[in-house]
Amino acid sequence: MTETQGSEHRGNPTRRTVVVAGGVAVAAVGVGGAAAVNAFADEAGTATASPAAEACYTLTSETTEGPYYIDADKIRRDITEDQEGIPLTLRLKVIDAETCKPVRNAAVDIWHCSALGVYSGYESMSNGGGGGGPSGGPTDVPTGTPTGEPPSGPPPGGGGGHAEPTDDKRYLRGTWKTDRHGQVIFRTVFPGWYQGRCVHIHVKVHVDGTWTDAGYEGGHTCHTGQLFFSEKSVLASAGVAPYSTSTVTRTTLDEDTIYPGNGHEGGLLYLSYDKRHIARGVAARLTMGVAPDETHDSTDTGPSPSATSS
Repeated sequence: MTETQGSEHRGNPTRRTVVVAGGVAVAAVGVGGAAAVNAFADEAGTATASPAAEACYTLTSETTEGPYYIDADKIRRDITEDQEGIPLTLRLKVIDAETCKPVRNAAVDIWHCSALGVYSGYESMSNGGGGGGPSGGPTDVPTGTPTGEPPSGPPPGGGGGHAEPTDDKRYLRGTWKTDRHGQVIFRTVFPGWYQGRCVHIHVKVHVDGTWTDAGYEGGHTCHTGQLFFSEKSVLASAGVAPYSTSTVTRTTLDEDTIYPGNGHEGGLLYLSYDKRHIARGVAARLTMGVAPDETHDSTDTGPSPSATSS
């Protein structure tokens, strides 16, 4: 059986609504508007909108960058390197929230932890469980019932501010250019979890820069956010190695202090996978409405005082 979670739908056509979630001021979004269409109707679908529409998408929620961002130095779509885990295909579409036109030639950064909760570049600072992968069977397979409260205070490795890298590894990090439809596709693995955070992927969108042989230069960051996974998918992944070897208490989506709690508008991904065989792979997708003329580099958003912002 294949688990397909929702379809992108029409919603509140408001240009922007500011909400407060978990002490964080974020821009709430609607994944669709009165004139919006399904941007992922098929593998190569494109979005169109009525010229008379004032707003077809509201802005995707801005969230904290976290301490583990490293400026783009890996221009690639496949960011897996040698990391083990469930194959994940991530398809993102970037559109101007006001005009619904695709944002072309933008640089999209993504980065996330490994199946055992470790960030490349910060291996000595990450608090993932399992390290290099403990031997033996699972010792603490997560369940749907929360087993502990998220920790308070700043997270290991830099709190809400940026932390300097501790090593030169760059697995599960990459940057790629949106095509003429505003789409970009990454190949990676399903992220794991670590203390105090639910399963997530970080994302940034850079515009008005220049693509060179060396990469992407100049411009500004118009979106900084995080992408989230449903509890069903995370529980399914927990039964598969190496996720099943993690000894870290998992923070659920509802417990997380960064997730805005507004569904797809806040970065909750649409997922498709075989419920009985998730190890075969997961397809994830989301349309992100951005304001290309604005700057959102994470300095205008921040977690609550008790949030773990990695």
